[in-house]
Amino acid sequence: MLAAERHAAILDRLHTSKTVRVSELADFLGVSEMTIRRDIDGLDAAGALRKVHGGAVTWASLSALEPGFPANAEKELDSKLAIATAAAALVEPGMTVALTGGTTTFQLAGRLPANITVITNSLPAADQLHRFGDPSTTVLLTGGERSPSEALVGPLATAAVRGFNVDICFMGAHGVDLHAGITTPNLAEADTNRAFAQQCASLVLLADHTKFNIISLAHVVHLDRVDSIVTDRRVPGYASLTQLITPTPKDAP
Repeated sequence: MLAAERHAAILDRLHTSKTVRVSELADFLGVSEMTIRRDIDGLDAAGALRKVHGGAVTWASLSALEPGFPANAEKELDSKLAIATAAAALVEPGMTVALTGGTTTFQLAGRLPANITVITNSLPAADQLHRFGDPSTTVLLTGGERSPSEALVGPLATAAVRGFNVDICFMGAHGVDLHAGITTPNLAEADTNRAFAQQCASLVLLADHTKFNIISLAHVVHLDRVDSIVTDRRVPGYASLTQLITPTPKDAP
């Protein structure tokens, strides 16, 4: 196979999955890993992809640009609703529950049981709980700087989070990767979410299948800190690291 053909095949795989690994490409294309590494080096130099340890990712998956809450709210909505329903079953009356920012945690806010305390830095989630939550639910909203994803982040938010002890934290993510862990394009949000992870007895990641094998700018926590992942499809390579819960939307393939 000519180099140009390999390059086209690599970019085609990236267009579909957003990330590729050297070993997988070598098997797929029937060439050595050294050849694939040279191909990736050349494509990285040309600006066609971004070389990372063990493979390559699209530039878009490493972007520091943060999409706003409205831009993400309708994406994979059926999956988010199924994830939220499954996650709500993990909550029992009397618990103190933390919700980080994100459109999936927003959907969870409307499905939480009564008689709990909710700590959140998500403005939409807090509003959802205020409007439609049970009167027995106590809602505590952190202070902080408002982000494009409608989350309160930064030193004020982080300090507030560190003042609480939480039974279970439901965390959203911009990207999830076996090596990079949970990542976000917002540096301040990464720090605040890290505090959420430190203050909870159980950390549950809510992420639909489009978030996996994506690496964003700022690291939050590695996956060995995560107790459960609630997602809409079984994603190869992740089940052994956590208790993987996979609700299936009615229209999922």
